[in-house]
Amino acid sequence: MQEKSVSFQRTLVWFRRDLRCFDHAALYQALRHSKEVICVFIFDQTILKHLPANDRRVRFIHDSIIELQQEIGKLGGSLLVIHGDPATEIPRVAEQLQVNAVFTNHDYEPAALQRDAAVKTALGKQQCEFLSYKDQVIFEKNEVLSLAGTPFSVFTPYKNAWLKKFYAEGSDFYAKSYLVEKYAAHFCRIDLAGIPALSEMGFSDDQTQALPIRTGMSGGTQLIQDFLARMKHYDVARDFPALKGPSYLSVHLRFGTVSVRHLVREAMQQIRTSSNHGAEIWLAELIWRDFYFMILHHHPHVTERAFKPDYDAIQWETGTQADAHFAAWCEGNTGYPLVDAAMRQLNQTGYMHNRLRMVTACFLIKDLGIDWRRGEAYFAEKLNDFDLSANNGGWQWASSSGCDAQPYFRIFNPITQSEKFDADGKFIARYLPQLAKLDKRTIHAPWKAAPLLLQQAGVSLGKDYPYPIVEHDVARKKTLERYAVVKKPGTLSAD
Repeated sequence: MQEKSVSFQRTLVWFRRDLRCFDHAALYQALRHSKEVICVFIFDQTILKHLPANDRRVRFIHDSIIELQQEIGKLGGSLLVIHGDPATEIPRVAEQLQVNAVFTNHDYEPAALQRDAAVKTALGKQQCEFLSYKDQVIFEKNEVLSLAGTPFSVFTPYKNAWLKKFYAEGSDFYAKSYLVEKYAAHFCRIDLAGIPALSEMGFSDDQTQALPIRTGMSGGTQLIQDFLARMKHYDVARDFPALKGPSYLSVHLRFGTVSVRHLVREAMQQIRTSSNHGAEIWLAELIWRDFYFMILHHHPHVTERAFKPDYDAIQWETGTQADAHFAAWCEGNTGYPLVDAAMRQLNQTGYMHNRLRMVTACFLIKDLGIDWRRGEAYFAEKLNDFDLSANNGGWQWASSSGCDAQPYFRIFNPITQSEKFDADGKFIARYLPQLAKLDKRTIHAPWKAAPLLLQQAGVSLGKDYPYPIVEHDVARKKTLERYAVVKKPGTLSAD
């Protein structure tokens, strides 16, 4: 197929949540269709002003931008880095550099769509085009629909349709890499100001706030290589927080320091060559990611309300006691060790194991009776890998109000979950060292232990560790009553 001729003299590539210079849709298209390409990244002050000074994600972005600027420089280009409002900075830079078009990759969040619409309008007044491309997902928007031509709301048929479409064009068609290097000669080098320091933007430069993983493209590559050797065990190991089971790539996916196409290719390769069930499960997790992006596109109301309207009728706990319970949950002081260890992991590291995200969310909603939106907002504040579509999807799943959610009568028992997925109590002991001397039978529910065992382990309940703030069996009954407004025929169950 003959290459399309150059269309623009000079263009600008706007990096957002795609902090890499390889396999990058917008960068590839800009280089292919332009004589000169300049790159820009903006530390968005409209977002940053709402974040705490020690936000780890800002450091991750900052470190990744330093590497990205260096790597673009090696390719012969320049990355301009600005702290400001993109709605005004992108048009200003485009006019200053006299570019004919701005290239970027799609963003699907409601606020981002409004921002992009404003930027496109402003650029249009300057006779400058705004071109956006699919990059952070394999399939988006209306690309995977039911036979009736409607969006899916249940994951399994969506996954089956996703796989059918993917394989119909050949396993490498939709996951094909964009070879940026092929057109690297079209990069344009300009004089650059330095990258704004964290302190200049109001953030802490304290190295102790750094993430416990490598940042940038090199960090993502390192994690991929580490995970490839473990992927075959993913289907089993992923459920146990004390094991090295997950890929730990979620924050890199969030900020685009890795390519989702590359990850899908790696999973497909292992599936083809070894019938790897772990790879199949991991691929399904990547498809879940596409699924939630699709849901957000078709149902943007989920950011404020339940996906299932009937669930907005639920009356959540409010008042002083509810606030105290919410604070205990946030701080990891509920008296349920697995829940508390998970919350302390989140607070200390910005990461939480996926199984524990379900456990802690279900506890807040169905043991404490607190509105899922409060938990969703707390995770949004704390998670390094916070992604609106996935975070919202997960919380609505836990509250039974979302698409393909767990039934309302499925209520996780935090003790059973602890005994099943942290049987030896190793994860609990890591984040609750005051309980580390309890044996593996009593560490899951220390209030049930004999006083002598507690004394021997040096645990004084109410002093070293709290008593449970609610009784699970009582809370379960209240939850079933609370959800009676949406009650459907079914069998009551607990996990």
